[in-house]
Amino acid sequence: MAFSSQPQIFKFTIKSKVNRDRVRFNVGGKIFETTATTLANAGRNSIFGAMFDENWDLQSNITTSTEHFIDRNPDCFAILLDLLRTGELYIPPNIPEKLLYREALFYGLLDHVRTAKWGPFDGNTLHLARSVQGRAPGDGTAIRAGPDGGCCVAHGSMVHVYDWMLDEHPPINLDYQRVNDAIWVDSQNIVISACERLGRDDGGMGLFSTSTGELRYKFHVTHENQLKSFTGGALSFNSDFKLFSSCKGRSNEYGIGVWDQVTGKQIDFFYEPPGWSLGEADKLQWLNGTNCLLVATLFPRKDNCYISLLDFRDKSMVWSWSDIGAPITDERRVRDAIAMEETNSVCVVNEYEDLGFMDLRRSAGTVRWSSRSRLMKGKMPDEPCYPKLALHEGQLYSSMNDNISVFCGPDWVLTSRLRNSYGGSICDFSIGGDRLFALHSEENVFDIWEGRPPPIM
Repeated sequence: MAFSSQPQIFKFTIKSKVNRDRVRFNVGGKIFETTATTLANAGRNSIFGAMFDENWDLQSNITTSTEHFIDRNPDCFAILLDLLRTGELYIPPNIPEKLLYREALFYGLLDHVRTAKWGPFDGNTLHLARSVQGRAPGDGTAIRAGPDGGCCVAHGSMVHVYDWMLDEHPPINLDYQRVNDAIWVDSQNIVISACERLGRDDGGMGLFSTSTGELRYKFHVTHENQLKSFTGGALSFNSDFKLFSSCKGRSNEYGIGVWDQVTGKQIDFFYEPPGWSLGEADKLQWLNGTNCLLVATLFPRKDNCYISLLDFRDKSMVWSWSDIGAPITDERRVRDAIAMEETNSVCVVNEYEDLGFMDLRRSAGTVRWSSRSRLMKGKMPDEPCYPKLALHEGQLYSSMNDNISVFCGPDWVLTSRLRNSYGGSICDFSIGGDRLFALHSEENVFDIWEGRPPPIM
């Protein structure tokens, strides 16, 4: 990674306060003195966390005369220590950023560095930090943001994994099985769903290492006490370590499967009811407030759209909507959907980026459309990508052609657009790790949008 000849300064907010006992370090032969208050700013999960008791007082065996030796780079330690002291990250031009990031990883301070470097995530202040050229041209399947600022890009039967410094790890190769979805379990593990190939007992889902690309275990579907081959589709998980996937088998294995993401064991299955669609869902979204799963099957995967909320506690469909029987035009064809628990509603979008809203408190309600982008009509590209939706920290995001719109406030007013025309239309985007990743269709390019660091006072 190239670095500027000018020093770089970033900030993060200091919150912790404890007693001011002095602590001495010998780092690579260079002596440093600091206080317990400064070290406590590193947090419990840092290498310094073990130096404190439960009341954030220094352990009794640590005195001002104790010298703690650390065989690491002293110049980087000085930068990180100043970060803990002031909340500002000052990177001298002679220090490579990757070297500093490696040292921050050792001390458990990567989150502090990222917070100081990127600033708070706000869709209205994001800037295009970088674009990365993919390994293969043509349509990508999906892009998924990782929890630590990295991402993965699914392309055909391959998944390319990047860490937060955007260094590529060994790719995950599914041996000609087309990837349908991917989801980060944590920074070290990713679940991938893939299509079943006729005549072969493969497909389904697997847990892979993000650092090596190795398969750790597969998730199986059991029907009538027999293992079944299936196509794994859309993925989601909840805070109770349950993994959800849409499943399409050869006989009756249509529905939503549930697995323990730690052990890989199947623990439940919601079978698809007659006249509805679950097994071919395009999107799953777990709702923490209601303990329900949003399942959306959308055009053009099916001729009609099906959106429902499933409660696995009593195997019931507590809310549902479909356009079956309604007069359908392109202006009213739902392309994506997302639940918004704070407003008890589901937001949908059509191919013109018009937003629609449905009340979750009314079953089988109608869509209240809000036309916001009539100027887009007549300007569609030759091969447009269907719009995608995302909700992050109270802001609504919608992709359209080569840009992403940001909507804010109770009336979801359009407040800004993120645009980069290189690579063609945006086929997918994802938010996580304080970054927004946008995947373009034509050149398999993905963009990284970041928040600007706060100004130095």
